[in-house]
Amino acid sequence: MPEKIEELVRKAVADAQEAGDLPSFEVGDLGLERPADADNGDWTTTLALRSARLAHMAPRAIAQAIVNHMEKDPGISKVEVAGPGFVNFYLSAAANNEVFRTVREQGHDFGRSNIGAGEKVQVEFVSANPVGPLHIGHGRWAALGDSLCRVMEHAGYNVEREYYINDHGSQMDVFGNSVAERYLQLAQVVSERGCSLDEAVQVLLDDRKAFVKDEEDAHPELHPYMDAFNKNLGGNAYGGDYIIDVARHFMETDGTRWVDADPEERMLEFRERGYKLMLESIKSTLDESRCHFDVWFSERSLYEKGEDGTSAVDRALARLDEMGYLYRDEDGALWFRSTALGDDKDRVLIKTNGEYTYFASDVAYHWNKFQRVDHVIDIWGADHHGYIQRVDSACTALGYPGKLEVLLGQLVNLLRDGVPVRMSKRKGTMIPFKELMDEVGVDATRYTLISKSSNQMIDFDIEKVKKQDNTNPVYYVQYAHARICSILRKGAGVTAEEAEKLGMDEVARRAVGEEYDLSLLTDPTEATLARKLSEFPALVEGCARDRAPFRLTHYAEELAGDFHSFYTVCQVLPSKGRPVDEGLSKARLAAVDATRRVLALTLEFCGVHAPQSM
Repeated sequence: MPEKIEELVRKAVADAQEAGDLPSFEVGDLGLERPADADNGDWTTTLALRSARLAHMAPRAIAQAIVNHMEKDPGISKVEVAGPGFVNFYLSAAANNEVFRTVREQGHDFGRSNIGAGEKVQVEFVSANPVGPLHIGHGRWAALGDSLCRVMEHAGYNVEREYYINDHGSQMDVFGNSVAERYLQLAQVVSERGCSLDEAVQVLLDDRKAFVKDEEDAHPELHPYMDAFNKNLGGNAYGGDYIIDVARHFMETDGTRWVDADPEERMLEFRERGYKLMLESIKSTLDESRCHFDVWFSERSLYEKGEDGTSAVDRALARLDEMGYLYRDEDGALWFRSTALGDDKDRVLIKTNGEYTYFASDVAYHWNKFQRVDHVIDIWGADHHGYIQRVDSACTALGYPGKLEVLLGQLVNLLRDGVPVRMSKRKGTMIPFKELMDEVGVDATRYTLISKSSNQMIDFDIEKVKKQDNTNPVYYVQYAHARICSILRKGAGVTAEEAEKLGMDEVARRAVGEEYDLSLLTDPTEATLARKLSEFPALVEGCARDRAPFRLTHYAEELAGDFHSFYTVCQVLPSKGRPVDEGLSKARLAAVDATRRVLALTLEFCGVHAPQSM
């Protein structure tokens, strides 16, 4: 219908200009949109407001001239001028209801557009260090990034999902040393106490539990192994339970062969093998969260020497040098002249001791990205805000100005019945994302984690998110879908088991039939439902364009609410003492089925299942 309205408006302007009621001016964007208030029509154009300067006329006078020359159309019941110069269009019931048929005919392609024009966009997200399990913050980036990719693909973008593995740098050595220290402690406990490995593991876990409980370290004698762990590693360690699990794995597979080994050799062995175990754990958790990546990019690969003896980092820095952006200070450190590109200070790439900075990796990594894709979207935590300018400056210097986009995400406050869950990175008491999904469920977890804009903090109350009633938004939406499936099963006369085999599309086809008259749908709740479905294509475009998948959850809840209101007022199927005209029942079943399809599609973009029964 918007295409038809645009055609009518452009013709009306041309006719008004030919008649002398409007001066000659170029008609640009009509500003055609859905009014927020249905009382202002189904569609409105701001063309009169946009053209006032060109026409040298008051917007309202332009709007009236457009309306005066508007041709009649059976799909439009009324056109009127409103406010300072809006032209509002009110659709006929038949035209408004036609969206039900469109949804059913287009199915999964409903709302698909080409605003992305096939642009190859890489979205890099999560990218947690492979030195520990994912926590809820990583889970938010997983949900946000994956849902953004899904909706962008529907909007015509060619999307590549990428995970950057930070497997190079000092944190990897810290991880290796942490595992090695726990391995030695396990060997010590087994030897001194003559106990089994299981018992030794429990000793270390109990000791760590006492350490975590001792907030002020007032009773150090209660956690000697944890104190020794921190002392031996200078406090620079990863202290979570999972480190004990990794150390146990090496004790099971290798026995005590590494107890008397060279410390450096032992660290390297545990670092490399432990890193692979953690990466597999990360991949498994992401798979469970329904988040999949096309590319797993290793930071180490940036430092591997090619046949010419240079690495990707070497080549990227050489490119910056060619462009005149590098210089050395008096101590020999290599700097990037980022102030020339808007940064507040220049940035170090190679330290005086010859060590590469993390920024050097990022320069090479982003240069690599732009040799593969047209546009890059990085999703980072809000604490990386100060890092954006230097990376963007590097991209500009490398020849890709305006091609880097960074989305910053706020933290997640984890609560249980309104009480904050205490977490400490130092004490290693972060709750693994997998444990959270296992307790709450993947559907509720993902839905909640994208329910707010990325620049807003999320309060994730475990007990509230677990609730299976209408106070829980994801349950409310899923229940609407399950309720619709139940109606369609009854309309088709099939059982839940039969419907599972047939598929809901076939069930709906049997319930609705091939012919139905949508003009029979005249109740206000039916009109509201049709209007909400008509908003879906614009929703998809807006979510993709504005990188705002949180709007999907808002829309899903509104659509579920409109459906529940409709079902309360409108009898869909005949029941004892409540007959329904067969033609009206078929039309309402078509509306119900269209709602099912859009609800399912919206939930799919959220990474949430659309259940057929609950």
